[in-house]
Amino acid sequence: MTPLFGHDATVAAFRDALDAGKLPHAWLIAGAPGIGKSLFAEKAALRVLAQAAGPSIDAPGLDVPDGHPVAPLVEAGSHPDLMRLERLPADNAAGIARSITVDQVRGLHRLFDTTPSLSLWRVVIIDSADELEGRGAPNALLKMLEEPPPNSLFLLVSHYPDRLLPTIRSRCRLLRLKPLADDVMASALRSLAPDAGEAEIAAMVRSGEGAPGRALAQRGLELDRLDAAMDELVREGDPTNARRSALAQALTLKAAQPRYEAFLARLPARIAAEARGRRGAALAEAVALWERSVALAGAAQRLSLDAPSTVFELAGMLAALAPDRNDARAA
Repeated sequence: MTPLFGHDATVAAFRDALDAGKLPHAWLIAGAPGIGKSLFAEKAALRVLAQAAGPSIDAPGLDVPDGHPVAPLVEAGSHPDLMRLERLPADNAAGIARSITVDQVRGLHRLFDTTPSLSLWRVVIIDSADELEGRGAPNALLKMLEEPPPNSLFLLVSHYPDRLLPTIRSRCRLLRLKPLADDVMASALRSLAPDAGEAEIAAMVRSGEGAPGRALAQRGLELDRLDAAMDELVREGDPTNARRSALAQALTLKAAQPRYEAFLARLPARIAAEARGRRGAALAEAVALWERSVALAGAAQRLSLDAPSTVFELAGMLAALAPDRNDARAA
């Protein structure tokens, strides 16, 4: 399994509970996209199942030796005591469904209505809990969390934990994965992208903002040009709408989907960077724009919002930061 870089304190917290025999039945694994949450959940599930089934494991952290008999079962997705909930292929076979359905959640009873096969534990990974459909799927999950089956472990991955039902959050122990330091990021990227030179590694460290998965997903997307377009909007505004229209056209072609996703991830951070140099009313305006951008960027893919309109509106938030729109800068 791919190694997990960083997150030592979070790993230690999970291991302390596991080794003490006081493992909470539900964990909410939160953090930015691409930071390692899914990998953390996979490795935690493997460690619990392998440690419970035996033979004993001396490896540190969440590691399990490749030769352990449980490891290939988890890797292949065929372990009988492990279920993963994620979005399924769409009915038309084009892409994947927008949500994890209530029927998928109810299907967990297939795991819990039978006796565990290889140990006392049964584990569920939900990746991600943000994608549970409507009210039905979260409420179906909540019933299981309220009355968990014996020796059950729920690992909920979430990019936006504050958007989950408060009752779901209250029944989980929160593990928040923080952005990796630059040196750890560089080590991770050298391992994950062995063909990358040091100049490219340095560029990915900057673009990834502490999240290796984000850096790899944005590799080769000419993000310097995207950043330059955003900087131009902040610097000069867009009095004729030409810059916003050009950006919307460039980012919403079918072949530009990865750059569109990078734009959604990077634009709120660009507004936040601008806000840090402001004071007073100008700061308040920038913070309000940042909050709006986070909400819209987060909803854009989850709700399949119209991409050109989304880009145009988000780019307008950048243009609103231009000096001719607000000259109350920091003294």
